[in-house]
Amino acid sequence: MAVSNGSLVRTHRHMGLVQEVFTKDILDGLAGSMAIGHVRYSTAGESHVRNSQPISVQTGRGHVAVAHNGTLTNAHEVRRMLEQAGSIFHTSSDTESFVHLIARSRRAGFLDRILDALAEVKGAYSLLFLSERQMVAVRDPHGFRPLSLGLLGRSPAIASESCAFDLVGGRLVRDVKPGEVIAIDRDCRSLRGLRSLFPLERRDTHTCIFEFIYFARPNSVIDGRSVHEARIAMGRRLALEHPVEAEVVIPLPDSGTPAAIGFARESHIPFEMGLIRSHYVGRTFIEPRSSIRNFGVKLKLSCVRSVLADRRVVIVDDSIVRGTTSRKIVKMVREAGARQVHLRISSPPTRHPCFYGIDTPNRRELIASRSSVARIAEFLEVDSLGYLSLDGVREAAGPGSGFCDACFSGDYAVPIPSTPADPRTRPRGV
Repeated sequence: MAVSNGSLVRTHRHMGLVQEVFTKDILDGLAGSMAIGHVRYSTAGESHVRNSQPISVQTGRGHVAVAHNGTLTNAHEVRRMLEQAGSIFHTSSDTESFVHLIARSRRAGFLDRILDALAEVKGAYSLLFLSERQMVAVRDPHGFRPLSLGLLGRSPAIASESCAFDLVGGRLVRDVKPGEVIAIDRDCRSLRGLRSLFPLERRDTHTCIFEFIYFARPNSVIDGRSVHEARIAMGRRLALEHPVEAEVVIPLPDSGTPAAIGFARESHIPFEMGLIRSHYVGRTFIEPRSSIRNFGVKLKLSCVRSVLADRRVVIVDDSIVRGTTSRKIVKMVREAGARQVHLRISSPPTRHPCFYGIDTPNRRELIASRSSVARIAEFLEVDSLGYLSLDGVREAAGPGSGFCDACFSGDYAVPIPSTPADPRTRPRGV
């Protein structure tokens, strides 16, 4: 967190769970009227405390702190330009470029210096900047990553997902629009005091469709669309595209649950919880080594034999990345006595990596980039496999909306430059 009391910005950053890092003693030392915070695993730059956010520096014209969700596609070029001009970087994060760009701007105002920085960068970014007396929120012109405006009492609040307002007793007002910059002064006590401007060149909207499929919390609203309702609609469409005769539909919890509900409703097959998830184990697809991922599957999920034994079972999941986790789960369900196992995926095959802020493996590790659906089904040892079509997932996520679906289609809205430090050559993140 970075907190301003009007004359000083204090920052506390550490690795670990929020309740472990921000103890009462730490919070007591972070008194102020404006603050920004950041909780996330890294998608660009190594996982190290020096890359944790907000990144906070003291410049000749005051303090600058920045929190960033997304990934800059021209990060290598910007960093090289800054280093050649004399900037010294302390992290391997693309986010640090913002503070250097702001520090070198010759414009007087904090907002003007931010606008200078934005003119230099490309890619996906939802941003919060903090100075001693002002907070500035930015969503990139394509709107890749979500950003929400809310109220906490009468005070404006910004969050990367709308569900954050529910947790603290606030309320959602609206989404920050693609390309919008919102300035909030320290003495702003209502939405009337906000300044909203659109200084960036207008682009077609490309909201990340994978937010609706997996990444966002189901109780969030993105661009006016309920994530939970979108996932149920994906399940309904999936049942129409890939019907199957079975006795039970089970989700791969938790992200596959809404789609499984939709699939069961549309197909009139009973929905049951045949797999129980432990909430003390994290997401397995982002673990760095296969041995950890495989052991994590056993810790994370257990079967309800009475639901699965001697039945034709439909497992509904949101996606298949490497395929190794799915194969382990299918094996577990068969060992629990399932007579048949049919796998239904509420998204198209993931054939391409993401370069806009979601941590996916490089293309060599994506099973759908090198195997047909029939070969994947054979590898997973399922009786049948069906993916939701690209048209189906677009329609379910929000008819008429603009989406980025590059992980399925390979159509990247912002070109990905090829450089010696190109993250396509290595796995990224944790």
